Amino acid sequence: MFVIKKIVLGSLFVLLSALSFDSASRTSLPDFTSLVTDASPAVVNITAIRKAPDSLENNQEEVPEMLRRFFRDYQQRGTPRPATGSGFLISSDGYVLTNHHVVQGASEIIVALSDRREREAELIGADPVSDLALLKIDAVDLPVVSIGSSESLKVGEWVMAIGSPFGFELSVTAGIVSAKGRSLPDDLGNYVPFIQTDVAINPGNSGGPLFNLDGKVVGINSQIFTRSGGFMGLSFAIPIDVAMEVVAQLKDKGSVSRGWLGVQIQRVDRDLAESFGLDRAAGALVTRVFADSPAAAAGVREGDIIVEFGGRGIDLSSDLPHVVGRFKAGSETHLMVERAGESVKLAVKVGELDADDTSLASTDARAGATRNRLGLEVRAMSAEEKVALDAAQGVLVIKVGEGPGALANLNVGDVITTINSQWVDSVAEFNTVMATLPVGVALPVRIIRSKQPQFIAIKIDS
Repeated sequence: MFVIKKIVLGSLFVLLSALSFDSASRTSLPDFTSLVTDASPAVVNITAIRKAPDSLENNQEEVPEMLRRFFRDYQQRGTPRPATGSGFLISSDGYVLTNHHVVQGASEIIVALSDRREREAELIGADPVSDLALLKIDAVDLPVVSIGSSESLKVGEWVMAIGSPFGFELSVTAGIVSAKGRSLPDDLGNYVPFIQTDVAINPGNSGGPLFNLDGKVVGINSQIFTRSGGFMGLSFAIPIDVAMEVVAQLKDKGSVSRGWLGVQIQRVDRDLAESFGLDRAAGALVTRVFADSPAAAAGVREGDIIVEFGGRGIDLSSDLPHVVGRFKAGSETHLMVERAGESVKLAVKVGELDADDTSLASTDARAGATRNRLGLEVRAMSAEEKVALDAAQGVLVIKVGEGPGALANLNVGDVITTINSQWVDSVAEFNTVMATLPVGVALPVRIIRSKQPQFIAIKIDS
């Protein structure tokens, strides 16, 4: 009996402890109810009406049979094609911020307010690079959001989204900040340092606000990572600090200008860091300097590693476009590069990024092929090959055998332009450089592959 009582008392203690822990856990979780009440009146639903194409005859073969009739009927009716998204009011006189892709190509834009009033909106300006658009509706005394700071946002912080996923207006979802400063491999050209969250975002949420627990907007929901078309745990928001800089320019002139440096860069991995003599993998490795660019005028060279721009450290290569893009064209600043084991400070006058460009961005007779310490066979290029391969100089790899070259993933068709920071433009120069390479250390090799320059690290063991 004593044993039974002891077990019962012990179980009761465990149950009470669990209830106490559960209660404490619940009290520590954020309560979004008042935030939703205060913020939701300033969130709007946007319908963008796009005209149906005049003809689909040229695309009929690309449309599956079960859909062709639908598209044909659609064409004959001439029915406009609506798309829906979200947005939010940033001023009481009717300025609305949303995504560019929500209103792109729209012949008519309708903004539905939280009180069910609808207004036709004027497109003040749009910026495809940041995926932002500024609208204006004819109304006064409207509720507005409170603008916060994305710079002070911390990873792990609670955030909340309000939008219209799948047309369900004023839907609320919440989560945490998963990461900051994300660069995405898309057509935005890495000029937006996205906020990554696990907040559930779906089609229709685009353009809606992302709030912190203080009820301030810290981002604009823009993209999701998905294989199914729906939410899979990764969503991305445009930082509000970036957005408000864009808004100021759209209000002023209807378009956006960005700083431009004129370099092509790549990430510095551990092997490349060792080959360049760096203590750690950091910075943006310059693989190309464009002619007549600010970088060329400043004296930036291929093989330089940019570690600072305008007083801001460049830890990841993806940081550089974000930092440069926020400088005004014509402004003067400094950048710091690591070059041949030394830190070099260069003065630069920032250029202006072309709206259509999101990059930062004598004849040799053929010589006989030669094999070398890298296990490669290389030859000089003709003038025609240099043009076709977009390589002003270098030697062409025509065979890859066993050796350091194969281990570094060199391929047939690669053009080697520099080895250990020494330029090569002929087989003779290549052989001369080969004879002087040290053993047992990683060395940087600049190549051009598919017309794109990049660096790889190669280590010669013997």
